[in-house]
Amino acid sequence: MAELLAKQDVHDLLARYLRAVDRGDVEGAAACYLPGATEDHGGVFDGPASDYLASIGGTLTHPKALTTHALTNVLVDVALAEDLDSGHARAESYVLAFARVRRPDGIVGDTLTSARMVDDLELRDGRWGIRHRALRWDWNHDMDRSETWVYGMLVDDAARLRRSEKFPHDVVYTEQAAEQAAEQPAEQPAERSAERSAEVPA
Repeated sequence: MAELLAKQDVHDLLARYLRAVDRGDVEGAAACYLPGATEDHGGVFDGPASDYLASIGGTLTHPKALTTHALTNVLVDVALAEDLDSGHARAESYVLAFARVRRPDGIVGDTLTSARMVDDLELRDGRWGIRHRALRWDWNHDMDRSETWVYGMLVDDAARLRRSEKFPHDVVYTEQAAEQAAEQPAEQPAERSAERSAEVPA
């Protein structure tokens, strides 16, 4: 049972990482790595994971940046210590990534890429984190931009569609903030009344 729960924790970690990338939540993505983690990004970058995130942070947070990373085919092998307080895992996951980019000729185009993330993870201080990632590319398909929302049949005016947004304005973060605010203890009415009474001259 502990191994199954650990596998689910690792899967959730990988999904949180990709959500953070798509939403431009750089701190959220960084939280998925362990201190001192390394990133081998398949010939694009090789070094500290913190430096990798710093190199792409501006792109991720740009208000017009549009990416979607779909996590599929996740295989996780887990080895837990007897006390269950520490352990190691290795995960292989396929990622299908869409991005809207400005091409070298200045025209906006779409690109679809398939890759695999091979991650070494460690359970440290009660949480799983990525210790080393090796990303490997499988294939890519570039195409002209064509967005008509089901040939215009989805809605009569695409401006009506409520779109995903960047951190912290996306619905995921605004709902979390609202829930956290609701959980804060309310001020005691009696205390407020006493304060008001003290302010009013007798």
